[in-house]
Amino acid sequence: MKRNELQQRTRQFINGRWETGVTTGISRNPSDTREVVAEYARADRNQTHSAIRAAADAFPHWSHTTPQRRADVLDQIGSEILARRDELGLLLAREEGKTLPEAVGEAARAGHIFKFFAGEALRAGGEMLASVRPDVQVDITREPVGVVGLIAPWNFPLAIPAWKIAPALAYGNTVVFKPAELVPACGWALAEIISRAALPAGTFNLVMGSGREVGQAIVDHPLVDAVSFTGSVPTGEHILQAAARRRAKVQLEMGGKNPLVVLADADLDRAVDCAVQGAYFSTGQRCTASSRLIVEASVHDAFVVRLRHRLAALKVGHALERGIDIGPVVDASQLEQNLAAVANATEEGAEHVWGGERLSRASEGYFMSPALFLARPEHRVAREEIFGPVACVLQADDYEHALSLANDTPFGLCAGICTTSLSRASHFKRHARVGMTMVNLPTAGVDYHVPFGGRKASSYGPREQGRHAAEFYTTVKTGYVLA
Repeated sequence: MKRNELQQRTRQFINGRWETGVTTGISRNPSDTREVVAEYARADRNQTHSAIRAAADAFPHWSHTTPQRRADVLDQIGSEILARRDELGLLLAREEGKTLPEAVGEAARAGHIFKFFAGEALRAGGEMLASVRPDVQVDITREPVGVVGLIAPWNFPLAIPAWKIAPALAYGNTVVFKPAELVPACGWALAEIISRAALPAGTFNLVMGSGREVGQAIVDHPLVDAVSFTGSVPTGEHILQAAARRRAKVQLEMGGKNPLVVLADADLDRAVDCAVQGAYFSTGQRCTASSRLIVEASVHDAFVVRLRHRLAALKVGHALERGIDIGPVVDASQLEQNLAAVANATEEGAEHVWGGERLSRASEGYFMSPALFLARPEHRVAREEIFGPVACVLQADDYEHALSLANDTPFGLCAGICTTSLSRASHFKRHARVGMTMVNLPTAGVDYHVPFGGRKASSYGPREQGRHAAEFYTTVKTGYVLA
């Protein structure tokens, strides 16, 4: 597709047809706000209900297709995404603001996710057990849940929809997909590829619009059997309560305030690299970002000096420029929140080390310098998710104190540690109260074929990604047979 076509053709996909919306929205490039990336159709409740009914009508047929048919469809989708990764990456960089190399990498990851679940469609298994009663056999099988509503965020507009849509289709469910309003062109581009994969009409549906109208209609509709949501904690809690009232299945991935522990025996250059990649790349707009850097006292000052030096060398600018390390913040509202968090950290007494200012560049965009503070555990900068290029350093007396600080948060998505001690690393992996741990690696950066998710306020319900995705997208049936 060409750029102009994107601006002209971004529409809903309902029951196998492209439809205009009730109103029209505009998506702008955060690197250059003068550029309109897409004009997109916005659905209302009635169109959303039509998409849900279409998915419900398509479910009996799609749920009984052969595993090979589902595998072929997903493999075709994955192949086209991979063949067009550069084009999709360019779109992503223009609409969300990731640097072009990061954006192309995300597009490739989306393609690999579809190909992985093409294989999973063929690997669906079951169990055969002997009953405690004579002459009775027991079989345990998995069946698709039904109509699945998928509500995706803006920060990974290709990869996160892929890791929701692909398993949903692989296990025989039908889909109603709502992308975030900040990235409608990315959602449409993915839907446009899926629309050519010979799916029965209604099996996959795209509805774009606001969370208050389109998202709420998905959550409330009695024909939606399961809802998978990635986004903020307040919205996730609202979805959980609304879905629970009608006993729909729910999967939530929400916030994070992830620690990276640096012990005295760590390779400091490696630790600084982990901190920079984890806290600041993708403009810090990742739920896995390590915004709490917990450093043992004896290496605290040396670590801060090296980290400040690295931050000073990072290049912030237009996402499509060569050599840029950090692109823009996604929109004006997020930039205002980030700058307010920086101001609050200073007001509360956190020591400002570097950055946190709005930057001017050749194009009018939402640029800010990466910010670093020295904080205490009670400071809001050390406790609240900011979702931007802002991190703080907390000083720890020793390993035990560092572990305690790492766990002192309502969130529990991931935690990292930099150390050369196998025993400390093993102990940390066991005692960090999170869903994922990293040793001598950035907290941000996960594989697509293994489970993703956390504990406490970060996640609710079964894990996403990998073969563990079957826990959410299928339901278990037990059968008894008299032999």
